[in-house]
Amino acid sequence: PRHKCGNQKSCPQNHFAFKIISGAANVVGPSICFEDLVLMSSIKNNIGRGLNIALVNGTTGQLLKTDSFDMYSG
Repeated sequence: PRHKCGNQKSCPQNHFAFKIISGAANVVGPSICFEDLVLMSSIKNNIGRGLNIALVNGTTGQLLKTDSFDMYSG
Protein backbone atom coordinates (compact mmCIF):
# COMPACT_ATOMS: atom_id res chain seq x y z
CA PRO A 1 0.00 0.00 0.00
CA ARG A 2 1.01 3.61 -0.55
CA HIS A 3 1.65 5.73 2.55
CA LYS A 4 1.52 9.53 2.88
CA CYS A 5 4.62 11.43 1.71
CA GLY A 6 6.12 8.16 0.45
CA ASN A 7 6.94 6.97 3.97
CA GLN A 8 7.60 3.28 4.60
CA LYS A 9 4.65 2.89 6.95
CA SER A 10 1.55 4.78 8.02
CA CYS A 11 1.52 7.07 11.03
CA PRO A 12 -0.64 6.23 14.04
CA GLN A 13 -4.08 7.77 14.24
CA ASN A 14 -4.11 11.41 15.41
CA HIS A 15 -0.54 11.94 14.11
CA PHE A 16 0.64 13.86 11.06
CA ALA A 17 2.75 12.26 8.32
CA PHE A 18 5.78 14.22 7.11
CA LYS A 19 9.02 13.73 5.23
CA ILE A 20 11.95 16.14 5.03
CA ILE A 21 14.69 15.67 2.43
CA SER A 22 17.77 17.85 2.86
CA GLY A 23 18.98 17.73 -0.75
CA ALA A 24 22.50 17.37 -2.12
CA ALA A 25 24.48 20.56 -2.77
CA ASN A 26 23.02 22.23 -5.85
CA VAL A 27 22.27 18.91 -7.59
CA VAL A 28 19.09 17.88 -5.73
CA GLY A 29 17.11 20.50 -3.86
CA PRO A 30 15.50 20.03 -0.45
CA SER A 31 11.82 19.24 -0.04
CA ILE A 32 9.26 19.18 2.75
CA CYS A 33 6.13 17.02 2.52
CA PHE A 34 3.35 17.18 5.11
CA GLU A 35 0.22 15.00 5.04
CA ASP A 36 0.91 14.05 1.39
CA LEU A 37 1.17 17.70 0.31
CA VAL A 38 4.54 19.04 -0.86
CA LEU A 39 5.03 22.30 1.01
CA MET A 40 8.48 23.23 -0.27
CA SER A 41 10.50 21.96 -3.26
CA SER A 42 12.52 23.12 -6.24
CA ILE A 43 9.50 22.39 -8.45
CA LYS A 44 7.39 24.83 -6.39
CA ASN A 45 10.34 27.28 -6.60
CA ASN A 46 10.06 28.20 -2.90
CA ILE A 47 13.35 26.87 -1.51
CA GLY A 48 16.59 28.68 -0.93
CA ARG A 49 20.19 28.15 0.08
CA GLY A 50 20.52 27.44 3.80
CA LEU A 51 17.69 26.58 6.18
CA ASN A 52 14.27 25.93 4.65
CA ILE A 53 11.42 26.04 7.15
CA ALA A 54 7.69 25.33 6.95
CA LEU A 55 5.58 26.53 9.87
CA VAL A 56 2.52 24.31 10.39
CA ASN A 57 -0.25 24.56 12.98
CA GLY A 58 0.32 21.52 15.22
CA THR A 59 -3.40 21.07 15.94
CA THR A 60 -5.01 21.59 12.55
CA GLY A 61 -2.10 20.81 10.21
CA GLN A 62 -2.68 24.09 8.34
CA LEU A 63 0.38 25.57 6.64
CA LEU A 64 1.07 28.99 8.13
CA LYS A 65 4.27 30.10 6.40
CA THR A 66 7.32 28.92 4.46
CA ASP A 67 10.67 30.68 4.31
CA SER A 68 14.38 30.11 3.87
CA PHE A 69 17.31 31.58 5.75
CA ASP A 70 20.66 31.92 3.99
CA MET A 71 23.14 30.87 6.69
CA TYR A 72 26.16 31.47 4.43
CA SER A 73 25.66 35.15 3.70
CA GLY A 74 24.34 35.94 7.16
